[in-house]
Amino acid sequence: MASVLTHAVALVALAALANAHLSPYFYDNVCPQALPTIRNGVRAALRREARLGPSILRLSFHDCFVNGCDGSVLLDDNGSFVGEKTAFPNVNSLRGFEVIDDIKEAVNQVCNGNVVSCADILVAAARDSVVEVNSLAVFFLEKNKVIKAFLMEASTKYL
Repeated sequence: MASVLTHAVALVALAALANAHLSPYFYDNVCPQALPTIRNGVRAALRREARLGPSILRLSFHDCFVNGCDGSVLLDDNGSFVGEKTAFPNVNSLRGFEVIDDIKEAVNQVCNGNVVSCADILVAAARDSVVEVNSLAVFFLEKNKVIKAFLMEASTKYL
């Protein structure tokens, strides 16, 4: 009888999860400063090095590619296993880990703890990097047509 009750409770819990909806406004109530903090972190990183924009997008792609967007690409080594940051396929291939680590630390400060998942931070940072790089490109293209050739060459070199 207890087994049937356990299965019934599990089934109800799964049904509730199946009815859950993703929302871009989730953190508006949980931690309203989360997304602006991520955006500011991305902007600061791109001011230091604009090539980090495509690198952060690529980092997000590698995180989502195999088993879904779970933040596992951000795992550090520990005593029992090699994290994905230093795993053979990622060594000298992926960049931007330190940017995401810094953003995660800033988000934890404004949200008073570990409220926002690493996966959400990585996806939001990838989105913001695309927006920021595109905004920079449009700004420069409007100001000077010579920049267009430079951006075309740079995009083929670094993407």
